Amino acid sequence: MRARLLSLVLAGSLALTAQMRMTVEQLVSFVRSAVELKQPDVKLAAYLKKVKLADRLDDRRIEELQGMGAGPKTVAELRALRDASATLTAAAGASSQPAYQPRPAPAEADRKALLAETTGYALNYSNQLPDFFCTQVTRRFDDPTGTGFRPLDTIVEKLTYFDHREDYKVVLVNNQPKDVSHENLGGATSAGEFGSMMREIFEPQTQTHFEWEKWTTLRGRLMQVFSYRVEQPRSRFRIVVPDAHLEMIAGYHGLVYVDNENHMIARITKIADDVPASFPVQDLSEDLNYDYQSISGRRFLLPLVAEIRSREGKLLVKNNVEFHMYRKFGTDTSITFDTPAPVSGDQLKEQPPAP
Repeated sequence: MRARLLSLVLAGSLALTAQMRMTVEQLVSFVRSAVELKQPDVKLAAYLKKVKLADRLDDRRIEELQGMGAGPKTVAELRALRDASATLTAAAGASSQPAYQPRPAPAEADRKALLAETTGYALNYSNQLPDFFCTQVTRRFDDPTGTGFRPLDTIVEKLTYFDHREDYKVVLVNNQPKDVSHENLGGATSAGEFGSMMREIFEPQTQTHFEWEKWTTLRGRLMQVFSYRVEQPRSRFRIVVPDAHLEMIAGYHGLVYVDNENHMIARITKIADDVPASFPVQDLSEDLNYDYQSISGRRFLLPLVAEIRSREGKLLVKNNVEFHMYRKFGTDTSITFDTPAPVSGDQLKEQPPAP
């Protein structure tokens, strides 16, 4: 009910933006609601072109919204609003706060050096992983009417990573034992979180175009974020619709979050480009977070959670995929599997970096 009400309020707000004069607080609430409802970046940016501010917007508020998930076109419009409101009085209560000075972008030579080191890390990532197994939990949702996601099922699988290859064995579906292969689960599924997506982005033959984007903080660690784009002729991003016996290769773009201290990759986002309108699956995206996991007393940066979203006509589909209980392969293959609690959303939130 809350999601439906929020959707209706947001729809009304979007329709009124041509006449509306907003305070900064109203703008922040408006953009936050749009991001939470996954409004398309291009549409939200178009609405913001019509907004006039009643007080001054600063860089800190823009970085807060960017950290919440505001897309590049929306951020560009927010910066335009910042510039247009520069001569206005600060919002009430803001005058006592020191002016926010964003952390300066690194020098071009430092950006290139970081990207080169990150490329080496990505290309060797899979080779540095031990053989292990873990519990993969996939919670699947759909939204057929635009009023909010509803749960469909919860799948628990034993994921084995051996000799640089992933293997999946379904253990439970909705807490009941199930004898079915990963490939025959039906509906939306995913694979490749253990290095193949990362490697393809950075392989020389992919000819990925990178741009330095911003600083941010993720799980308490300072990150440098690069945007990237892979053109379709050099992509290996396969979108498969098994029921219709269809597949295609799509170009894509997204963001790569690089730990400023150790230059490891902590997050990758991926959005499909130019999917034909006639193809059954549209608006396909993935957001993959990595975190440190202990295997036999050693720490490795491994997948923590992935969110995959798509649209099939008017039907919205979402998979939340989590990875739990990493263990060395062969040490305890008789362990009992259950359905762990979901990963806390606090582990996935970005925060603006200190100046």
